[in-house]
Amino acid sequence: MFGEALRFAREQSGYTQAELGKLLHCDRTVVTRAEGGQRPMRAETVASCDDLLQMGGLLLKLFERVDWQADIEHPDWFQKYVDLEAEAMSVRAFQFNRVNGLLQCEEYAHALFSLGNARDNPGLVKERVMARLSRQARYFQPGGPLLLVVLHESVIRSVVGGPQVMRCQMEHLLAAGERSNITIQVARFDAYTRLPATSMFLLVMPDGKEWLYSESLYRGHFSDAPAIVEEHRADFDVMRGDVLSVRDSRALIADAMEEYRYEERRSSCSDLAEEQLQRGQRRRVHRSGPRIPRRRSGA
Repeated sequence: MFGEALRFAREQSGYTQAELGKLLHCDRTVVTRAEGGQRPMRAETVASCDDLLQMGGLLLKLFERVDWQADIEHPDWFQKYVDLEAEAMSVRAFQFNRVNGLLQCEEYAHALFSLGNARDNPGLVKERVMARLSRQARYFQPGGPLLLVVLHESVIRSVVGGPQVMRCQMEHLLAAGERSNITIQVARFDAYTRLPATSMFLLVMPDGKEWLYSESLYRGHFSDAPAIVEEHRADFDVMRGDVLSVRDSRALIADAMEEYRYEERRSSCSDLAEEQLQRGQRRRVHRSGPRIPRRRSGA
């Protein structure tokens, strides 16, 4: 409703979205998303907009009546997060159990999406893998957005797809961590610091607005309330100071990579030995068959 009122007021005043954005000293997309009900403006921007469009305080009053911090319950909640992530200037993430989507290698993502019934639909799995990898592109470009990630040790130890996939994923983490805009740290199982109860993400947008995002079992939770965002950002910064340093985190990931490489080779040798054993058993069964007497010549 706020977006419709804003659009009506803008069109009545004869401004395009780009023109109004310029007058408000913000990008056109700020106006576009506000009119589409996709993202709220800042209160001060709404006040300026109300004055420019001569609405007599109506836009500001309507803005103040909206519960902008309400939990998101609609089924496309993850798409909302992806849209924010695609524009974010920086992302701070704490992750349990699974590698953060922006740091997954193709093999890991494929194994993850192949779990459950999805493995019976290879086309769907491929589509999801490509979608996930496409989210990563801007973060791996020169001068990409800042990405600060703390991975719980459960991410490193939870096997997805087997030792070979995990070895590839550890290699990918080490390579990603060499980029100037990406920092990866690990929180050990016995970490002294108090860790968040669930995975969480803090995003800073081009207009300076900050979002907090987390997930429960069936839904995503968004908040842009300044007090809440500030509290969790402070907790994240404190946590980064208490978990393993970047150097020690790289050492742990490298050790895990070698462990997975060893398991990969051992599994390969075990499979080869099993195959040889089965071949040997087949030969022995063939030789131990009943001997059929043959008639000798001259007998």
